[in-house]
Amino acid sequence: MRSIWKGSIAFGLVNVPVKVYSATEDHDIKFHQVHAKDNGRIRYKRVCEVCGEVVEYGDLARAYESDDGQMVIITDDDIATLPEERSREIEVLEFVPASEVDPMLYDRSYFLEPDTKSSKSYVLLAKTLGETDRMAIVHFTLRNKTRLAALRVKDFGKRDVMVVHTLLWPDEIRDPDFPVLDKKVEIKPAELKMAGQVVESMAEDFNPDRYRDTYQEQLRELIDAKLEGGEAFTTEEQPTVLDETEDVSDLLAKLEASVKARSGDKKPPATKAAKKTPAKKTPARNKAPAKQASKS
Repeated sequence: MRSIWKGSIAFGLVNVPVKVYSATEDHDIKFHQVHAKDNGRIRYKRVCEVCGEVVEYGDLARAYESDDGQMVIITDDDIATLPEERSREIEVLEFVPASEVDPMLYDRSYFLEPDTKSSKSYVLLAKTLGETDRMAIVHFTLRNKTRLAALRVKDFGKRDVMVVHTLLWPDEIRDPDFPVLDKKVEIKPAELKMAGQVVESMAEDFNPDRYRDTYQEQLRELIDAKLEGGEAFTTEEQPTVLDETEDVSDLLAKLEASVKARSGDKKPPATKAAKKTPAKKTPARNKAPAKQASKS
């Protein structure tokens, strides 16, 4: 991994030098846009709407347009003069119970590594966070944006690593204005009890390794089959039509059936997967094109 930022955590009168690393990576399959006729790659040009010239990347500038149409150029040197941009400090604002941070506020996650030969101050803060079951709410600047973040310690088996989760600002959370939820709904005690039994019958400790990205797996299988000149899947049945009606007449019966299915080690019926068929060879084209799956 390559660090993307260096700074120090200001913990009271103690500074903890750290390097920051992105904690996640995208494994999704990437597609190219191509011309459907000959599979030629699509390229875009930056064209100035005033003079019509194609603008090279090095000639681009950052600008802000005011409400009255006035345009001002903001250069990298201008950005560098901002006090927050010059700061290399992750300032601890307060320590809060870990359970009080709403997961909806989480944005991106980063690992923090001690940036010094001695990791004592790092380990001290990590152990303190773990034993007190608290998060540090911190403030710092990363990639031209002031970040509010939650700093916590995560057990990775052999070591405790501090992780910082950047948080959305409160005004970035939209208001779920759903008037239908204002209507009073009667929930019968029997329904609530049976729904609770369904939950208990499906209760497990969370283990993310238990789950797979089946869409990406099937997409990879499709691509491999297309590379071999055939098809991976065929849909013999029409897609399930989304039923937007709510039938609550037998809600209790459905809940009871769900509990019985779970207690008998049976899972509720799942939607049938599209049946596989052997790869069917297709005639080769004169030109070796990029194999088509979908375009983005």
